[in-house]
Amino acid sequence: MPEVELLTLNDVTVCVITVSEYPLKPVATRGRCYRRVGNANRQMSPAEIAEMHLRSTGSSWDALPAEDKTIADIDLDAVADYIERATRIGRRTYPKGSDPVEALRKLELVKDESATWASILLFGRRPQSPLIQATVHCGRFREEVNIMDDRLIEGSILYQIDETMDFLKKHTNVRFEITGKPQRDEIWDYPLRALREAVTNAICHRDYASSSDIQIKVFDDRIRIWNPGILPPDLTIEQLRAGEYSSRPRNKLIAQIFYDLEIIERYGSGIGRMDDACTEAGVPTPVLDEQAGGFTAVFPGKGQPATGATGEVTGEVTGEVTGEVTGEVTGEVHRLLNAMQGTMKRQAIQEALGLKHEDHFRAAYLIPAMESGLIEMTIPDKPRSSKQEYRLTDKGRRVLSGD
Repeated sequence: MPEVELLTLNDVTVCVITVSEYPLKPVATRGRCYRRVGNANRQMSPAEIAEMHLRSTGSSWDALPAEDKTIADIDLDAVADYIERATRIGRRTYPKGSDPVEALRKLELVKDESATWASILLFGRRPQSPLIQATVHCGRFREEVNIMDDRLIEGSILYQIDETMDFLKKHTNVRFEITGKPQRDEIWDYPLRALREAVTNAICHRDYASSSDIQIKVFDDRIRIWNPGILPPDLTIEQLRAGEYSSRPRNKLIAQIFYDLEIIERYGSGIGRMDDACTEAGVPTPVLDEQAGGFTAVFPGKGQPATGATGEVTGEVTGEVTGEVTGEVTGEVHRLLNAMQGTMKRQAIQEALGLKHEDHFRAAYLIPAMESGLIEMTIPDKPRSSKQEYRLTDKGRRVLSGD
């Protein structure tokens, strides 16, 4: 119900009507619920409506009782191992000899005798019964159609992290450097810290109510990680990269256990750590996108151009610059160069190009132009700054002038 009051401003009486935000979401209009996508309104699916409603009540899907599952379906030895590790790490303190069942109750992982979905996924004896979709499907591809290796990783989601990393390491090149230290340095094609962060995020934050599994594809020149579940309506990929948002995990109980075990450091910091690891290793940061009802991270190989969620090259400059520009620029990048007027914020460039979707703009225009050295940040040491702007480089001006 609106609040109505009369105020006097400059000897004029003004009627002020205030409509408070409704606490339970989403709010339907004519029986339909919508979310904002770019500049358009898109009707929400039943799954999105259910998830938003849970978020608005402060709950999450993983806290719901699992169908026909009780304490008897939980591996109490695995719970005891969690108690020991969490206490040793120091993020949770349990007295010696703590009862695993009592610990589960305090964590709200079991309610009365019923097990929650979180407890089954984390500690269940058979997590894939009935959640057959709670798996990670990994494949090694030669081009798009030739499958060289294929593995479906099952078991608890804690087990899945290490098994998935083993698969990625098996199909990732590594070289060794002798630096005089007691141990030689391992230099991987993709920084393992960034890959582990992406795998952890996919397993921790995926939508387990979806019938799809997590899909990881390793190609010769890139690694693609996709998990079901899109971002909340009020969260953008730009905010994810900048770390400028309040973290609200899709699976609150799972996220808490991951934090207790030091699998995640703190809520809302995973993307930043992933980018930092890639930057330190001298490889491109992953291209992030929402696609097919899920979230995608694509890691281009070292020396490779940025790629979109489908794995297609989104932009490149060929040739070398030795005083003159001899390469060819894609149409998208050339359009961006033409749109540049002095220093500009990302939003201004996107608006000048008439592009509605930020993800497409970043993947096809901004990132290729930056990685090709045609534009640069005005605050390069703070890439996620809210004051960040972009400008043409000398190389970009030469490409634009056709010299």
